[in-house]
Amino acid sequence: MQIPIFDKFFKARDKPKNSLLGSAYSFFFGSTSSGKAVNERTAMQTTSVYACVRILAETLASLPLHIYKYTDRGKDKAIDHQLYYLLHDEPNPEMTSFVFRETLMSHLLLWGNAYAQILRDGRGRVLGLYPLLPDKVTVDKDSKGQVFYQYQTDAGSVVLRSDMVLHIPGLGFDGLIGYSPIAMAKNAIGMAIATEEYGAKFFANGANPGGVLEHPGVVKDPKRIRESWNAVYQGSGNAHRVAVLEEGMKFSQIGIPPEQAQFIATRKFQLNEIARIFRIPPHMIGDLEKSSFSNIEQQSLEFVKYTLDPWVVRWEQAIQRALLLPTEKKEYFVKFNVDGLLRGDYQSRMNGYSVGRQNGWLSSNDIRELENLNRIPEELGGDFYLINGNMTKLADAGAFAYKNESAGGATT
Repeated sequence: MQIPIFDKFFKARDKPKNSLLGSAYSFFFGSTSSGKAVNERTAMQTTSVYACVRILAETLASLPLHIYKYTDRGKDKAIDHQLYYLLHDEPNPEMTSFVFRETLMSHLLLWGNAYAQILRDGRGRVLGLYPLLPDKVTVDKDSKGQVFYQYQTDAGSVVLRSDMVLHIPGLGFDGLIGYSPIAMAKNAIGMAIATEEYGAKFFANGANPGGVLEHPGVVKDPKRIRESWNAVYQGSGNAHRVAVLEEGMKFSQIGIPPEQAQFIATRKFQLNEIARIFRIPPHMIGDLEKSSFSNIEQQSLEFVKYTLDPWVVRWEQAIQRALLLPTEKKEYFVKFNVDGLLRGDYQSRMNGYSVGRQNGWLSSNDIRELENLNRIPEELGGDFYLINGNMTKLADAGAFAYKNESAGGATT
């Protein structure tokens, strides 16, 4: 009797409510309150959006990516696994691992989803990964509740099973498909586009607001007068030219100068708005107004912890779910190495290594690996863990002197 109840629960996931096909759906990309159309391509023409996407895509693509195997000692790099070369070097013959991850991360930041086709051999092992454009992918479920992907090509649509697609979704409402950050914040980006366009037109008009030519009489051909005026005085090349007015005509300025419209302040605010969308510290996209020598390093560490880490976890879990065979998931795992981004300056690192070395939880070789130096041979003591000999438990304090006295030895 309980089966129909559970059927009702799962019916909510029969069809993804936000399945995508192209970028022309009205709720997402499209017109904004500022009147500017926003989509993934027009957004990238805004310098702050381009900078945010580039920072996150390049940073994640530059992180070392390895597949590891659980061992009795903890973990080791699984260099012999077929995925190691694909993830670390070349996912396909056409691109490097850096370019592949940079491309998918840019898709994830612009469309909210990243897709790659998985090529497998007869045993199910991965042979290659090829990016798919998100605006050509539709995600849906069949009558049995199985997820499938439909990819639109020039030759027609191709249906791919879920095990044939690496799908990394961003933040979404149904757990299947992510929503685009660009689409969800299109009004903020549209305003940035509008202010940038306003500034460009302002300087194209010679850095002067618009105005009205007033004539005391009746003008028979106003179009001719307007065109002759624009031909002589409009444009940045004609800025500050001396105007000659005839027949009692005068020029009255009606535009709002940029300083009165707080143009610079608006542009700066929109820069921070877009940085807030992607959770990028403003100093990383060129806004150093509230940054100083003492807080930039802390902001950079916060970028790794609060901005980059969630994306890293999305990637790791999506790769493990889609690329590892069911029999491998208990034995192998995929990991990005962010230690390089968390490293402090040289003096701070040396002080930290000194503490770890003296307290016995770092060996010489542990430190040398963190600094990308060659290991010291084991027979020369490179793997020894040492501690200071003058430290002992409080309960044992004085025990050595008491033992010497009992044996008739002298104490000092």
